[in-house]
Amino acid sequence: MDAYTEFAKVYDLFMDNIPYEEWGAYLKGLLHENGVDDGLVLELGCGTGTMTEILAEAGYDMIGVDQSEEMLEEAARKREESGHEILYLCQDMREFELYGTVRAIVCVCDSMNYILEEEEVLGILTSAARNYLDYGGLFIFDLNTEYKYKEILGEQTIAENREESSFIWENYYDEDSHINEYNLTLFIKEHGDHYRKYEETHYQKSYSLDTIRKLAEMSGLELLHIYDAFTNEEPKVDSERVYVVLRRPGQPE
Repeated sequence: MDAYTEFAKVYDLFMDNIPYEEWGAYLKGLLHENGVDDGLVLELGCGTGTMTEILAEAGYDMIGVDQSEEMLEEAARKREESGHEILYLCQDMREFELYGTVRAIVCVCDSMNYILEEEEVLGILTSAARNYLDYGGLFIFDLNTEYKYKEILGEQTIAENREESSFIWENYYDEDSHINEYNLTLFIKEHGDHYRKYEETHYQKSYSLDTIRKLAEMSGLELLHIYDAFTNEEPKVDSERVYVVLRRPGQPE
């Protein structure tokens, strides 16, 4: 079953423990520190548009790309409420297309972990470098680390019970393939006291820092930083998330 179909309806409900404003402040800091203070910014894997809205509020002209129509429907509702002029495109981020270039591309909340082949990660970075980033433009993305999958998530079952809906989230991490399988069972309240059961399976892959360095070099992007998430420090052995900051070489036009 496709991921983020029925889950889209309750995604924000179950993600209300995520400090998006803090994450957004960190991301805006990375953009500012590396010279992108305004202009067009693309978010790949934008989901329900929470981070897209935060960046739009900061003054960036936002484009959001996601392959889930259901997630984009939720994003469109937020856009209607905020009044921000955000362009949403229903595209697979592995094959995204724009009409021109942007000053920065961001891909956060472990969206890049959903790309399960090195060649596809390379394709995204290369497409950005050759076609869609301004000279001097940034590509910033985060990644869940192998440590997080092996030591925190792998073989764990997480469950949460709410009035509107409940979920059971089972994790299985394969150390050979570096793929974490999420089996998600949802119970969503639909009519009165009646709940409907839905099931989705998600897959994410961990990438070593050496692999990221290699792919960045192959893509033609310049690797500026790899940070332990939400700091300006080098990743640690037990870092659960890292941020990668890349730049297209050349002077801004």
